Amino acid sequence: MPARIVLVRHGETSWSATGRHTGRTDVPLTEEGRAMARALGERLGRAPWNGLPDATVYTSPLSRARDTAELAGFGDRAIDRPELLEWDYGQYEGRTGAEIRATDQPGWLIWRDGVPGGEKLSEVCARVDGFLAEINERHGVPEPGTTTMNCADCEVVVFAHGHLLRILTARWLGLAPEYAQRFKLGTAALSVLSWEYGLPAVEIWNDHSHLDRL
Repeated sequence: MPARIVLVRHGETSWSATGRHTGRTDVPLTEEGRAMARALGERLGRAPWNGLPDATVYTSPLSRARDTAELAGFGDRAIDRPELLEWDYGQYEGRTGAEIRATDQPGWLIWRDGVPGGEKLSEVCARVDGFLAEINERHGVPEPGTTTMNCADCEVVVFAHGHLLRILTARWLGLAPEYAQRFKLGTAALSVLSWEYGLPAVEIWNDHSHLDRL
């Protein structure tokens, strides 16, 4: 697998700010969300990141992810990948968890109960697995005798969505997709997946220190 995957959840939208499930609806960034993306870009432009000049950059095609990549300074090399689209929430699109539990399914939990008329968790997992398999083939760890520090093409940056990135993280770690429930992830947060003693690991998770000045 790649030596390092840098994950970025998109900046704030009006729906994310109010807890509404935002799957395929193309809700734009708020002004606050745009400021978040620029702050993230400033952080990634400084040491030790230095703009990640040799990394391959992938983004969800939805504007909230693509615009985050653009405002962070990665838009000119961000490659749209449909596998990185957010979970299709079907009939629960645009609704909050509290609303769903109050009117449709008391005790509803998306990771267990799913979404009527939308994607199954297993289908989202299959998309993620396909993406990871492809980047493994394209950006695999260097041959024995080389080091990851000299492997420019081993680094990947992904701009995408909360649930999708949480599932991707679970699968990176070799866990069932349901384990994604345990990884909280805020808007415009920075996370890094890498390795520890030869095993996939989480190096940084849900870091939003670059937003402290906003």
